[in-house]
Amino acid sequence: MAKITSKYQVTVPRVIVQQYGIRPGDNIDWIPAGDAIRVIPAGRQTAPDDIQSRLRLFDQATERHRRRSGKRKLRQVRDRGWTREELYGRGRSR
Repeated sequence: MAKITSKYQVTVPRVIVQQYGIRPGDNIDWIPAGDAIRVIPAGRQTAPDDIQSRLRLFDQATERHRRRSGKRKLRQVRDRGWTREELYGRGRSR
């Protein structure tokens, strides 16, 4: 886990530095990705060109979402006096 300093600086963990070959003085790009931020060493390809790579990344993101969703407990649904299906017909003349 990295912390942001008062000067908005971040220390990259050693494992990440070694895995991606990041060296002092290298530039990195910060790319927004939904509710996350992708950090990519500058000059590296940011988006895959071929469809197989894009599908693989999509499958990985889907699996991460499933794991996150599985950890949440579902709330007990109480009787509200209406159903969701009833909402679709409200205020519309047929």
